[in-house]
Amino acid sequence: MTFVLTEEQTLLRDSARTFLAEKGPVAQLRRLRDTRDADGFSRPLWKSFIEMGYTAMLVPEAHGGLGLGHGEVGLLMQEIGRHLTASPFLASGVVAVSAILQGADTAQQARLLPPLARGEVIATLAVDEISKHRPDRIALRAARAGEGWRLGGQKTFVLDGHVADWLLVAARTEGATDDAHGIALFVVPRLTPGIEVERVIMVDAHNAARVRFADVAVGADALLCGAQPGAVALRAALDAGRVAVAAEMLGIADEVFARTLAYLKERKQFDRRIGEFQALQHRAAMLYCDIELARAAVAHAATRLDAGAGDAWAAAAVAKARAGSSVTRAVQEAVQMHGGMGMTDELDLGLFMKRARVLQELFGDAAFHADRLAVSRGY
Repeated sequence: MTFVLTEEQTLLRDSARTFLAEKGPVAQLRRLRDTRDADGFSRPLWKSFIEMGYTAMLVPEAHGGLGLGHGEVGLLMQEIGRHLTASPFLASGVVAVSAILQGADTAQQARLLPPLARGEVIATLAVDEISKHRPDRIALRAARAGEGWRLGGQKTFVLDGHVADWLLVAARTEGATDDAHGIALFVVPRLTPGIEVERVIMVDAHNAARVRFADVAVGADALLCGAQPGAVALRAALDAGRVAVAAEMLGIADEVFARTLAYLKERKQFDRRIGEFQALQHRAAMLYCDIELARAAVAHAATRLDAGAGDAWAAAAVAKARAGSSVTRAVQEAVQMHGGMGMTDELDLGLFMKRARVLQELFGDAAFHADRLAVSRGY
């Protein structure tokens, strides 16, 4: 197995890095935060995402997309992490598209995927209902009502839910709250009567939402009815999101490590650059090894997803847990090695640390995925 980038992947990575450095730098996130922007992301930047073809990356060519894989998505997500770019790409272009690819039938894919590829609509997955990620504990109910359905319940931590045009709602059609089966996915327009959306600006200046469904009526065509059960499609979409988030955390780790190395080479104490002190050299070397382990885990997970392998879920779990631990170490070391300055808002390190903390929790933290792996092995 090789993780060497192809020529096309290298061009994608380099063009994304240049594009985001110009169009979506860290300074833009600061402006969005300080002005309390109504959308929480730049609409002109999103238009540029569409023009660059990013919104169509995972959509098959038959539906107007580029037909690329999770390996290419990971390269873009790493650059998004490097620049802390606020964008609904993760929610819409990765997780929502993956949910539709896995859970919709042919006719539904033909109806839903082209608008997502063209960036005409933004979609997001609504799954979590409590403060921790528990995708198998779905209490929101979907009850039959004539030929359609009625949804009742609430969701939390819905990425970009306040600006999404479509909500992909994980709802229970049968069984108890913690049953592994009886879960279905519904595509519901956000402006449907009975839906109440409360925007939540998170600690990292990105956005989520609490969404309440008060006896919301939807038609029969709202239910995704592909060959796979809703629970299977939901898990596949979440694994796609986990690998993408792991890639974003890897990008954050790379950026803060680069900034820390530059600081070690220029900051002087006792007439010596602090990078000459052996203790800091050892810490930097250990951090480098830690990040490289995460890089291998992320690349492996993306490869397994693209191959449709049966163990892709396990690779995704390892990548999410490993990248989460590595980025936490990276941001903590960066703040400490920068000394008192590392704690100030003047530097960007705090923004990277806050984003890393949110991403750690998103789609399950390291403990959640360690437990998944342990249970699967009989522990």
